[in-house]
Amino acid sequence: MMKALNLVLFLALVPSPVFAADFSDPDWPCVQRKVENLSAGLMWPHPITKTQLSPAAEELAATLALRRVSLEEAEAHVRDFVATHPSDEQALGNIFQNVFDRLAENRHRLIGGIAHYSHSQIALAAKIDAAHGEMAKLSAQAKPDFDRIDKLEEEVDWNARIYRDRSRALTYVCETPVLLEKRAYAIAQILLRQLPQ
Repeated sequence: MMKALNLVLFLALVPSPVFAADFSDPDWPCVQRKVENLSAGLMWPHPITKTQLSPAAEELAATLALRRVSLEEAEAHVRDFVATHPSDEQALGNIFQNVFDRLAENRHRLIGGIAHYSHSQIALAAKIDAAHGEMAKLSAQAKPDFDRIDKLEEEVDWNARIYRDRSRALTYVCETPVLLEKRAYAIAQILLRQLPQ
């Protein structure tokens, strides 16, 4: 028993590259940690056997996945559906899985868009730096090309404005995947409340 305890303590203290996690991603500009994929099992505690949804259930899932539909409206849609359709654990689980798949697909596209957004910001910053470098070289010449320097200053001002505007929008852009995660969880909770007791 003592040997086993010592082995556990030893393994806990020895750094292992298998368990080491590196969350640095040059394409990820957000404060939130990047999580590529979500797990439906963390939100829906019952096993789901995927089956074909009825047209009404498919329509409900499509409605629940829409971000413009408030959670209060979503709950009303679910209550109306349950009142008129037989809804057991599997039926509601399949509706949740369909909603989850839709939200996860949207979220995956958004994460890809955030990486593209980050690349464009990096490229814009490099363009601004290059223009500053060229302006410095031109200014250091015996006969500076003031027309070119003026043009470069205009470009730098314009690009800097775009960069700042995009940076301000970054908070919203980064929040969107989190909002989709929260919506998936909230929809699961709404559906779970309708399970037969």
